[in-house]
Amino acid sequence: MTYRPPRRAVLRAAAIAATSLALPKFLAGCSGSSATGSLASGGATGSAQDPVKVGLILPTGTDAQTGAIAKALRQAAELALFDLNQPGLQLVVKDDRGSEDGARAAVGEVLSVGAEIILGPLFSRATAAAAPAARKAGVPIISFSNDRTVAGNGVYLLSFLHDQEVSRIVDYAARQGRSRLVALLPKDALGDQLEQSLKAATARSGVTLVTLQRYALNTNAVLEPARRVHEAIKSAPPEAPVDAMFLPGGEDILPMVAPYIPYLGIDTKQVRLLGTGGWDAPGISREKSFAGGWFAAPDPRGWSSFSERFAKTYGAPPPRIASLAYDAVGVAAAFTGAARGARYSSANLTRASGFSGVDGRFRLSAGGLVERELAVLEVRREGNAVLEAAPGEPGRLYTSALAKS
Repeated sequence: MTYRPPRRAVLRAAAIAATSLALPKFLAGCSGSSATGSLASGGATGSAQDPVKVGLILPTGTDAQTGAIAKALRQAAELALFDLNQPGLQLVVKDDRGSEDGARAAVGEVLSVGAEIILGPLFSRATAAAAPAARKAGVPIISFSNDRTVAGNGVYLLSFLHDQEVSRIVDYAARQGRSRLVALLPKDALGDQLEQSLKAATARSGVTLVTLQRYALNTNAVLEPARRVHEAIKSAPPEAPVDAMFLPGGEDILPMVAPYIPYLGIDTKQVRLLGTGGWDAPGISREKSFAGGWFAAPDPRGWSSFSERFAKTYGAPPPRIASLAYDAVGVAAAFTGAARGARYSSANLTRASGFSGVDGRFRLSAGGLVERELAVLEVRREGNAVLEAAPGEPGRLYTSALAKS
């Protein structure tokens, strides 16, 4: 599906109504004042006469799949504007076409109309291209990319970072008595990051990494690395058995790897499968091999409420990344009542108390990375179950706002 942005690229929270934005009837019928108190934690009201302008840069004019994700991110941002009900906040939405040149043009456009903070871009190359102009103007960027190399010096990543998920799940497994681990990782840039994170996490937790194997991203290339993992499991001495297997991935990778678990005879009741937030997908429960597996991800309760509301509003469920746009708008809204020029200072964006959003509490670090409080979940046929909750209260402010509407 190709998404064509509406003619009105600038959306004001004060103008959110069916007549001005053609929002779904569900939004048009809600009382705006009842949504006060959601993700924005500063209680700021802003000014409709002198709004705070927020740039939202997304790859809407690309291929159909990317365009659909960009559309959902924009819809999530609009939903946040409605829930926050702050007339002093204004979104300026621009298309970067998923390219570096497009990003440079888009950031120039939002800066020319006075944007004080930029949300997006989605891709790391677009984020890197947009950063110099934003940095020169003193305007911070909250990007949806998960490429750590673009973070810092005014660029903050709000995405889900794999090293935190790896650390969380390895620590949990160690506390459950899992002490010897094997790993099967993709042979790509993400796999490189995961390998580094896993080696650091096992060293910290005292877990022995028995073997780590990599596979190329095609079905025929998985068998031999998987076989080597299985051999390491079989050859482990009885007094020191392998009791965990790290197998990260998402809906794009796991179906390719999953059949090799039963094919090789790996007993997942003895060797507990461990994963990251990529497992937080509807299809995981259909993979019998993953039943009982553990993974680290944001507590699902806030996401569940958001997803249901999004689907009811727009007629389709959101992609998992959509919550980032909702929470990013919440960060921007938290400071609309502050003085111009000081709203989005590093001190404000990296405040120790952090923010509360769809995916629970999070903080932005001075180095530009997000720090999230993660839960540990178990894969079950009827749906993932929380084994250990995130330290904070997931989606507390978000869900309390919906309860009032």
